[in-house]
Amino acid sequence: MNLDFLTSTHAVLSQNMMWTIFGIAVIVLLALDLFVFNRKNEEPHFWHTLWICVFYIVIAIIFGFFVMYEEGADKGMLYFTGYFLEKSLSLDNIFVMSVVFSAIGVPSKYQHRVLFWGILGALVMRGVMIFLGEALISRFHWVLYIFSIFLVYTGAHMLFQKQEDETPFKQSRLYRVMSKIFHVTHEIKGEHFIVKENGKWHITPLLFALFIIETMDVIFAFDSIPAIFLVTQDVFIVYTSNIFAILGLRALYFLLAAIVNKFAYLKPALSIILIFIGLKIFTPHFGFEIKTWQSLSFTLLMLSGAILLSIFKEKKA
Repeated sequence: MNLDFLTSTHAVLSQNMMWTIFGIAVIVLLALDLFVFNRKNEEPHFWHTLWICVFYIVIAIIFGFFVMYEEGADKGMLYFTGYFLEKSLSLDNIFVMSVVFSAIGVPSKYQHRVLFWGILGALVMRGVMIFLGEALISRFHWVLYIFSIFLVYTGAHMLFQKQEDETPFKQSRLYRVMSKIFHVTHEIKGEHFIVKENGKWHITPLLFALFIIETMDVIFAFDSIPAIFLVTQDVFIVYTSNIFAILGLRALYFLLAAIVNKFAYLKPALSIILIFIGLKIFTPHFGFEIKTWQSLSFTLLMLSGAILLSIFKEKKA
């Protein structure tokens, strides 16, 4: 009995220590982002952005090996599966960010300010959605099967969806609704989100862009969070892999915004990954189970293959 109690206590202390280290890492990374990497409002430079992007990926990988060391190889591979899945799904966010900034006319030198606060908001909203999801699953395990069906449907819809002309952003319903609710200035007011004009408070295009990006992140989370919960129901793995994927999103945006739509085979690959993850929960009912390392290998193989094929196609064209 005492041995069980000591083992349980050690597990709790270890988990608390890991949460503490994760929290410190996030605070340090946010501080570096705000006060070191992007101290000034200036045009992002390619090599500067590339090194920041690499830095975030390296930190995320180091944390993954730390999870593997503390929790075992299986937990580590679950973290990496979740991280690469969330990172790849975040490419849709990059495309939306690019459309929003272009449509609203936010200069490059102010975009990093909008994205910083957008990512900060995403940390909180993803946390709320993940912990609500965990509470729901712990009470009603059958919710996982709903997640599975939803993911298979989403993946199939993405795979067979025809490419259509996009509605101009300023004609979209979301833009019209936001414009009716708030007084919006028609020009950038430096780095300010809110300004006072003619005795009334107005939101500037920067804050308007932030609202849109946060709203779209919540919408995208309805795909990504069920996906990661079908990989693992460990809240620590779910949240940390999600957050590390989001933290480097700003640097990744400046690096890939201009070329993300050139990865022609990435969306079909993501569709197949979502279908694979959605179906995985049903495999034990057919007498076999997909191992953690097999899920990670499949995810990496599909993503790397899609990127290489897209690059080859672009060079050939």
